[in-house]
Amino acid sequence: MKPWSKLQKQLYLLVDPNLDFQIHCNAYRMKSQRGTTSLPRYWIVLNKEIIFDYPKDFLSNLIPREGSRELRPTGTSSWLLNRDLPVEDLYPYYTEIQDISCVIREYIDTPVNELFGKTFEDDKWRLTDILKAADKRLGKNKLIQIKQETSNKSVLKVIIARGI
Repeated sequence: MKPWSKLQKQLYLLVDPNLDFQIHCNAYRMKSQRGTTSLPRYWIVLNKEIIFDYPKDFLSNLIPREGSRELRPTGTSSWLLNRDLPVEDLYPYYTEIQDISCVIREYIDTPVNELFGKTFEDDKWRLTDILKAADKRLGKNKLIQIKQETSNKSVLKVIIARGI
């Protein structure tokens, strides 16, 4: 995988230059006595408003399995202490560090005429929907089609910012 700045630059070449659209990635190093890991954060800013924020926007996807303890109201999860769960269930971002960048790379590499017929299998965050809405290669008719077919608030904000 190329450095983030190169991937970001290639993506910006596809974004409508009239949009105040930024995408960022940062990895926060976490050290402990047991080792180190990097916690990724990806976020998209449109007109100074964060419209996509991973992992924050996706914490509700962390649903305990049957038989595990329920989430605490404070947001801390007692079920995380269940050592019988695979690491992906205990801490999904552990395995998703590169996944979002790979989805962005796949989007960039997809020819414009294939964007609407393609299913981005690894895009569990619906990030490519936001990228399509910001993509300068897509005309007004495609944006109208996206607007009619989506209920994703972030996608709608991008389309509205494009004047559709």
